[in-house]
Amino acid sequence: MVKHIVTFKLSGTAEERREVARRFADALLALPAQIDVLESMEVGLNANPAEDWDVVLTAVVPTMADVETYAKHPAHVAAAGLLAGHKDSRACVDYEF
Repeated sequence: MVKHIVTFKLSGTAEERREVARRFADALLALPAQIDVLESMEVGLNANPAEDWDVVLTAVVPTMADVETYAKHPAHVAAAGLLAGHKDSRACVDYEF
């Protein structure tokens, strides 16, 4: 199994970042029903105003190759598109467990 963990720092006002993060989270949470290789999806929105990162997601897929399958799936591409014009930074770790 592989855990795919991604954090995002968004741009805009605090209100704009919260709204984009909520829409993005809703889209991500719908993905397990649409992408066969996606075992689970967890999304967290930052509640600490002293921190700069806005969203974290943890997805679980069976293999490292499935990370690419998930990334290229049209439903994931559409969800990622919600960040267009709002994504400041992204960091990712994929590890087998």
